[in-house]
Amino acid sequence: MAAPLFAWPWEILGNYKIAVYGVFLAKAMYSRYEEESTTHTNWDNFIILQAIVAALVVYMFPTFETLSVWNKNGITAAIALHVAISEPLFYSLHRCFHGDYLFTRYHWLHHSSPVTQPLTAGNASFLEHLLLTVVVALPIIGSFVIGHGSISLIYGYILLFDFLRCLGHSNVEIIPHQIFDAAPFLRYLLYTPTYHSLHHTEMDSNYCLFMPLFDALGNTLNRKSWDDHRKNSLNSGINGRVPDFVFLAHIVDMSSAMHAPFLLRSMASLPFYTRFYLMPLLPVSFAVMLIMWAKSKTFMVSFYYLRNRLHQTWVVPRFGFQYFVPFAAEGINKQIEAAILRADRLGVKVISLAALNKNEGLNGGGTIFVNKLPELKVRVVHGNTLTAAVILHEIPEDVSEVFLTGATSKLGRAIALYLCRKGVRVLMLTLSTERFRKIQKEAAAECQKYLVQVTKYQAAQNCKTWIVGKWITSREQSFAPCGAHFHQFVVPPTKPFRRDCTYGDLAAMRLPEDVQGVGSCEYTMERGVVHACHAGGVVHSLEGWSHHEVGAIDVDRIDLVWEAALKHGEVSFTPIERKEKKLAEEVNAYLKCDTYMYAPLVMDFAYDGATTASLVEPCRGNAETLSVCDQMEETAGDDEHRLSSSREIMGVNALNPVRRIVVEHSLLQSERVKQHIVHKNYRSLSAAGKVSQQKSKVADRAHTQLT
Repeated sequence: MAAPLFAWPWEILGNYKIAVYGVFLAKAMYSRYEEESTTHTNWDNFIILQAIVAALVVYMFPTFETLSVWNKNGITAAIALHVAISEPLFYSLHRCFHGDYLFTRYHWLHHSSPVTQPLTAGNASFLEHLLLTVVVALPIIGSFVIGHGSISLIYGYILLFDFLRCLGHSNVEIIPHQIFDAAPFLRYLLYTPTYHSLHHTEMDSNYCLFMPLFDALGNTLNRKSWDDHRKNSLNSGINGRVPDFVFLAHIVDMSSAMHAPFLLRSMASLPFYTRFYLMPLLPVSFAVMLIMWAKSKTFMVSFYYLRNRLHQTWVVPRFGFQYFVPFAAEGINKQIEAAILRADRLGVKVISLAALNKNEGLNGGGTIFVNKLPELKVRVVHGNTLTAAVILHEIPEDVSEVFLTGATSKLGRAIALYLCRKGVRVLMLTLSTERFRKIQKEAAAECQKYLVQVTKYQAAQNCKTWIVGKWITSREQSFAPCGAHFHQFVVPPTKPFRRDCTYGDLAAMRLPEDVQGVGSCEYTMERGVVHACHAGGVVHSLEGWSHHEVGAIDVDRIDLVWEAALKHGEVSFTPIERKEKKLAEEVNAYLKCDTYMYAPLVMDFAYDGATTASLVEPCRGNAETLSVCDQMEETAGDDEHRLSSSREIMGVNALNPVRRIVVEHSLLQSERVKQHIVHKNYRSLSAAGKVSQQKSKVADRAHTQLT
C-alpha cells in the first residue's frame, strides 16, 4: 500500500480530473447571484460532504464492492449502536454547541431561521456537519466491524436519518397524538416536529437527536412538549389564520410549473427563466397537467405578511394555453368561482384576479362573478387600474405620440383615454372601426382628435414609444424606428429582437419595505417585486375600499390608485431601474480593470431626460486616476453631423479600434444618446458596500466637474 499523501487525490477521476476546474467555474458563475440567495439555497452542502466521504471510503476499502444487499443482523446492530452511541453523542455535542463560545461562532447559523423548514436541517456550519457525519457513520461502521454490513443498511440508515432530521424541522405536525395516548412510552423513542420546534423557539431544552429519552435523562425536556403536540395534532388541517388578501394566479407553462416554491425552493428564490437542465422533467410536468385537468382544485403556493396582514397566492390548476381552448372556458370559470366562494367563506377581504383569470373574453374582467354572486362579502378586483398607472408613469412627460397595440383591450382603452386627455397623440392599432369609435366617443370632444386608428404596423415607423398589448413578432418589431422603446402589458412578455431598441418588462411594483416572509419570486420578477395587478389588490386591501374593481377600468381613478400605492410605500419597479442596476454592475466590473485606456461609459436611455449628453472618461493606467471630459454640447442636425461633432469632442479617433466601434455604435443608436453618469452608479454601489470609499470619492469629484 502506498504511503500517505503519495498519490494525487484526483487520480481517481482518471481522464475526468479536469472537472476539478469546475469548482472555480461554478464560483465565477455563482458570484453573480450570490447577493440574492439565502442561506437555505445551500441545502445541498451536507449532501456533497457525505458524497465525498462515501467516495473516499469506497476508494480506501475496495471490499465494499462485494457487500451483500441485505443483512437483518446488521440492521439490528445499527439500531443498537444508534441508541447506545449516536444518540448520547449528539445530545452531548448539541448541548456543547449551545454554550456561548460555540454558539456565537458556529451554531447561530442553524438558529438563524425564524421559521424552520425541512431544509433548515442542513443549514449549519462545516464543523457541525463534520461532527454530524461522525454521528451518522458510527452505527454503519460498527455493523461492518462485526461483519454484518450491507448495502441496504448504508442507504436505509442514511435516508432515514436525513428524513427524520427534515421531519423535525418541517414545522408541520403530522404525527397523530392518538399514537402516544395509546402507548405513552413511544413519545420517549421518537420526537415530533412540535417537540423540536420548541427547541428553536426557546433554545434551552429538547436537545436530543431523535429520542426525547435523553432529554428526560439530562433534565432538559420541555414541559410543554406533550401538551403542545396534542394541541397541534388536534388543530391539524384547520386554518390557523384567515388571509386578508388573496392573489389568484394560474400556471403559465410547463417549464414555469417547476418554479413552484414547494418543488425547488432554491430555484423559486430566483426570478424564473427557462433552465435547460430541467427539460427532461417536462413529461412529468405534462402528466401532472393532465391529472390536474381531470381532477383538482385551487391550492395555495406562497404567502407573506404585510403590516400584520396575511397575504396568500392561490393558483388555479390550469396552464396558460388552456385559457385559449374553447371547451375549457366553462371549467376555468367554475374553478375561479369556487375560489371566490371559498375566500368569501373564510372571511378574506380582497381577492385579486391575475393575468388570464380576468380575461375579458372569459369572464368580462370578473364581471360575471360579481353579477352572479351579489351577496359576496369579499371584494373581487382585477388590479388593472394600478397596472395602467404604472405603464403611464413610465412614459416620459415630453412624449407627444405613442403607438398602442391591443388598443381595444381593457388596459389599452384606459391608456388611450388617459393619454389623449394629456394631449398625447395615440396611434391605436385595431382592425375594428366599431370598437375604435366606441372608445373615441368616451373621450371629451376636444380630446377625440388625439385618438387615431391605424391598421398596420408600418404606421408607427416614426414613433419611438410603443406600448405593446399583444404579442408581436420580429417582423412586426422591425417597423419600429431605431432607438424606440417597447413598453408592454402582454403575458408572456414579448421577446426582444431589436438590439437598437430598448424593451420594458411587465408592469411591476416593489412591495413596501416592512413586508415579511417573501421567500420566492413571482414569475420573472425579483424577490419582493410583484406584478402591478397583484400590487393593485394589495392597495385595495390596505385602503379598505368596499367596491369591486371589475370590468372596464375607471380612468378617473388611475391617479387616485397611483397615489394610494405610493402612500403605502409601494415603489414602481420600472425596466429602466432594472437596466440601471445591471449596467451599474458592469461599469463597476469594468473600472476594476487596470489595463484600459478609455472607458466610454455611454448608455442610451431613450427616455432618461430632456437633454442630449454624452460623456467619455479617459482613464489612463489605473482606475483610480479618473479625469472627466467636458460634457458634450447638444448638437442639432442629422445623425452624420452629430456623429462628426461627437467624434471631435469625445476623441473617438484616439481610441483603440475596439473602443471606437463601441462608442460609434452607441452614438448611432438614437437621436438622443444619453450619458449614464458614473457618479449615480457609484453612489448606489457604494451604499451597497460594493465599491471602496476611495473610488466613490473619485466619482463624486468627477460628477462635480460635470455640474
